[in-house]
Amino acid sequence: MHLKLENLAALPSGVLKPNYSRRDLSQGIVHIGLGNFHRAHQAWYLHRLMQDNQALDWAVLGAGVRCEDANRRIKMLKQDCLTTLIELAPSGKAVEVVGSMIDYIPVLNNNAALITKMAQKSIRIVSLTVTEGGYFQTGLGMFDKDHADIQYDTAHPNTPKTAFGAMIAALQIRKDTQAGPFTCLSCDNLQSNGQVLSQTILGLARLSSPDLAEWIEQNVTFPNSMVDCIVPATGPAELELVQSFGIDDSLPVTHENFRQWVIEDKFCAGRPELEKVGVTFTDNVHNFEAMKLRLLNAGHQLIAAPAELLSIRTISDAMYHPLIAQLFRKIETEEIVPHVSAVPGMTPLSYVNLIAERFANPEIRDTTRRVAFDGSARHPGFVHPVLRDAIAQNMPLDGLALGEALWARMCAGWREDGTMIESNDPSWENLVMQARIAKDSPAEWRRQYQLYGDLGREIQFGKRFDKWLHLIWSQGTEKAIQTYLDCLLYTSPSPRDATLSRMPSSA
Repeated sequence: MHLKLENLAALPSGVLKPNYSRRDLSQGIVHIGLGNFHRAHQAWYLHRLMQDNQALDWAVLGAGVRCEDANRRIKMLKQDCLTTLIELAPSGKAVEVVGSMIDYIPVLNNNAALITKMAQKSIRIVSLTVTEGGYFQTGLGMFDKDHADIQYDTAHPNTPKTAFGAMIAALQIRKDTQAGPFTCLSCDNLQSNGQVLSQTILGLARLSSPDLAEWIEQNVTFPNSMVDCIVPATGPAELELVQSFGIDDSLPVTHENFRQWVIEDKFCAGRPELEKVGVTFTDNVHNFEAMKLRLLNAGHQLIAAPAELLSIRTISDAMYHPLIAQLFRKIETEEIVPHVSAVPGMTPLSYVNLIAERFANPEIRDTTRRVAFDGSARHPGFVHPVLRDAIAQNMPLDGLALGEALWARMCAGWREDGTMIESNDPSWENLVMQARIAKDSPAEWRRQYQLYGDLGREIQFGKRFDKWLHLIWSQGTEKAIQTYLDCLLYTSPSPRDATLSRMPSSA
């Protein structure tokens, strides 16, 4: 059955459907970067409110600024902006159609349609998932005012290329028409993502209109938030899966049976009552954020690279590999947990156990390629802050240095079985060049200032990184991991040890 509003009633009985009429919904949010994560996470929370006849004036308008966004818009409009969500729990699957998105704004080179829509007073929140590397930050976390796209937007403030330029242009109209501000809400995996978004918006606005920048600083809010849900990319297997439920959806989304959203309650133009459906509002997002970014996101990066090198296709299969499972556990408990504070209801060690179970969920076919993608943004964002803390406190960092060395080896562009690793980073060409140089001169990798900053010159990190990279190249990934595991007495079992009964065929 083709996914359309007119066909909802005819969908199979086991499929949960919207019980609200789309005619009763009105726009309240523009979301830029309408990928799988948004539809499985933020859109779902709004959908749950709407199922209770609440937040009907907070419907989502999808938006984007890239060519692929235009292609996605065509597909979404063909199915009335409905999305099939398939929850993949170890105990079974559940299917739900989400209807909180009501339209998709035309994707134009000058962003005219997007600007016009965001300028409307009914839009009170503009949210974003534009990836960790999409905020025009330097490797040191500063606003990159010299980037070509930023320079273009500075010279053409009314016809900008970037999402941020479009937001600024819309805020200019709202200021001029006295429509008031909207809240700018980042939903990306960035430490202090609200502050990062504020830095980008204000930095760009100051280049073209200092008066507007001052108005934004005084009136617009940028809440920090933490988002959490494992959402794999959609491929042939996912398309086949949704068909097995009797639904013809060209853009279905699979996700794990876990969600978390923590937000600062700083909304200048109102907000939906998301706390009613499990969202946590707090003034202390940082501790939640640090726990998730340092343990889950850094953990993802630390296992994705060795899994790629060993031709292990998915994260769940990686967690069945005895060496990678132990690597994950040892680095997490011995080298990251000491730099993470507890949050209400969760200790760092409990969270490690939780994410180990989530990573190992065999129903989630989350590829190592997806997780390893954009390492030039993810390693500085997730791993390097822990490294810096470890150096400052003279704490163990051997495993963290090994993780960086494994990533450097992965960036050479081929696996240990000789197969090639396809381009996996916006800076892939340069990373490959540097990684191949580093084979014989490991320090050359650390000298990439845009990635490491002063961290690359730290003696504690440098000695360990160089040692591990030499070992990986000379004796292989598994030997390097085993050497690390043997360095110190290690007795903490993997959460998978009790059920470890198979090796993945890809191992």
